[in-house]
Amino acid sequence: MLSSNKKNNKMNSELLKLQPERVWYYFTEILKIPRPSKKEEKIIAYLKEFGAKHKLETIQDETGNILMRKPASPGMENRKSVVLQSHIDMVCEKNNDVEFDFNKDAIQARIEGEWVKATGTTLGADDGIGVATQLAILEADDIQHGPIECLFTVDEETGLTGAFGLKPGFLKSSILLNLDSEDEGELFIGCAGGKDTVIEMPYQTEAIPQGYTSCKIEVKGLVGGHSGDDIQKGRANANKLLNRMLYMGQEDFGLRLSEFNGGNLRNAIAREAFAVILVPDSRVSDFVKYVKGFHNTARSEYHVTEPNLEITIDEIRQPEKVVDLQTQTKLIHSLYACPHGVIAWSADIPNFVETSTNLASVKIHPEHILITTSQRSSVESAKEDICNMVASVFRLTGAKVYHTDGYPGWTPNPHSEIVEISEKLYKALFNQDPKVLAIHAGLECGLIGDVYPEMDMISYGPTIKGAHSPDERLLIVTVKKFWDLTLEILKNIPAGN
Repeated sequence: MLSSNKKNNKMNSELLKLQPERVWYYFTEILKIPRPSKKEEKIIAYLKEFGAKHKLETIQDETGNILMRKPASPGMENRKSVVLQSHIDMVCEKNNDVEFDFNKDAIQARIEGEWVKATGTTLGADDGIGVATQLAILEADDIQHGPIECLFTVDEETGLTGAFGLKPGFLKSSILLNLDSEDEGELFIGCAGGKDTVIEMPYQTEAIPQGYTSCKIEVKGLVGGHSGDDIQKGRANANKLLNRMLYMGQEDFGLRLSEFNGGNLRNAIAREAFAVILVPDSRVSDFVKYVKGFHNTARSEYHVTEPNLEITIDEIRQPEKVVDLQTQTKLIHSLYACPHGVIAWSADIPNFVETSTNLASVKIHPEHILITTSQRSSVESAKEDICNMVASVFRLTGAKVYHTDGYPGWTPNPHSEIVEISEKLYKALFNQDPKVLAIHAGLECGLIGDVYPEMDMISYGPTIKGAHSPDERLLIVTVKKFWDLTLEILKNIPAGN
């Protein structure tokens, strides 16, 4: 039998047969390197070693971002300098039944039909494939390009820390190619801004009441996804589904709550959630019947978007305590009232989400109940409005509510030279027009544009589906198109002033 490491290496080696060869080579290298957000030390060390090996000017700023510079290829010295940019961290999500340590284990990738997938975890193509593309370009000696910089930012997924930490003068380029979009054939020229609203709800504990049976309710099998890219797709939120059952459980069955644990990441739609509850002995069979009925109701409501939705209830060993009844009531009612999903559609761009909110995570900790939500909008005033709406729901309970600093949106530039060039080149390469769009997800372009307001920017990438969930997958054929477009753009950058 193969050891787990040998099996993993064999699975990943299948990728080395794909084209473009060097992009997939570096992607397989990146799969071996743990790179959770805020724990990018190993990938940073790898990048520094790469820069030294290839004799590239390599700089690390005080935030941790890595910048490599490569001179122009012969005859291209007069072209404008271009910075290619990706983030080096990845979302670390796994299925509950998978044993995996993102701090030390290599991602187990495999080819499944037209896709590259991981086994029970996120793949890290967001944005590992962008990083791999940059490394393949930096290594190559047969690509035509002017002066280029490659910027590798840290901690994009949990705080945009790297982009926030950029200082004026660090970059010398006037054009930026952000390699962090996830729909091949679409060129992005703007994005939403975002902010998190975080709630800390104090609570007391009470002794387990006599005459109660302990149960665990689980919601699982949901698709989840990116809270920007996928919020409009009508997918279920595990926290909201679980809380609907708790609401009726308290109102009709006298339920008591011991534990609530749902969702993980601020920018992911909650896929799984569970609660440990106590039900009066005399009502257990009725409550089990209600949960099974609700399972059928939920599957009917989400029969298109959540084909694998599953709700289970099982008797378990009695916990040590329950949440005090007053706080339990406040929690369940406020979670029910908390909005989730699309709040407004753009009046300017057809089928474009303007404003949304995500009830990302609910967890009962020993010191407080922690609720994490995130809000996005391409309209700054609307972003503030939805943040205040969510905050108001929980402030009514007396909870402590605070907002993160947030990040700005990226306003489209209708006169962008790099967008015009990219659009023409895409059509020439693939004999079809690309879609030129804004995106509801956040991109680092907004923050970079704040520091470098004259930077001409565009964002694009290969097709990645299921980002921020264990269903993340990378469409193989689009990687070659992504590579070809990038090389063609670099070849056709205009001369500088």
